[in-house]
Amino acid sequence: MDAVTEEQVVQWVAAALEAGRGGRIVTPNIDICRIAAADPALKDLVSSADLVVADGMPLVWAARLLGTPLPGRVTGADLLWALSRLAARRGWPVYVLGGGPEDVAQRAVGALTSRFPRLRVCGAYAPPFGFDASPEGRELVRRRVVAARPKLVFVGLGFPRQDRLIADLRKELPGTWFLGCGAAIAFAAGTVPRAPEWMRRAGLEWAFRLATEPGRLARRYLVDDLPFAARLLGRCLAARLKAPM
Repeated sequence: MDAVTEEQVVQWVAAALEAGRGGRIVTPNIDICRIAAADPALKDLVSSADLVVADGMPLVWAARLLGTPLPGRVTGADLLWALSRLAARRGWPVYVLGGGPEDVAQRAVGALTSRFPRLRVCGAYAPPFGFDASPEGRELVRRRVVAARPKLVFVGLGFPRQDRLIADLRKELPGTWFLGCGAAIAFAAGTVPRAPEWMRRAGLEWAFRLATEPGRLARRYLVDDLPFAARLLGRCLAARLKAPM
């Protein structure tokens, strides 16, 4: 994880774009870490990003236990707004990709441009589910994004789908920055509610999302992610206790 604040991420992206350099941002949470830990190719996909910032509070706690603290969470949901503010100020075009059903991306665009009237949106598209299962589906998305020539692309397709797509698009848009932001587009659109600020600070955003989408998230959070988080924190604590004082 890169030990940077949200503002430092924005400054990093701004400086790179001014210099004509693109990049990609990955915002791991416990679920992404669990999946990547079981697949070396996905682990490389995450670690090779230009910026890797902790989206989940358990990762912030784990870093603290190891004695290598992070400034705090830097979430994809917050970066979507922070980078849109930057783009509006600098006149850089953005592209919104994914988020759910077709109207979600458009509704997110409406919310972003309502807050930042100067924001230039050069495209918004929600690929159908399973688009990446065929060469034709992947090619359609590639053509749409490349033809729009954005400077910033927000991709909300879930891990690892969004990150694999971003890695491919980076080859054709070397001067563009990509943010893999999961549910952030749906949050911005208002189609999925986001936890109150106090729950986010307390590390309880997962509980809020579980309560609002139990059918979809119960197994992921309770069966898969919770034991992984417990093991991670336990190992970090053990490593800290064994470290020489």
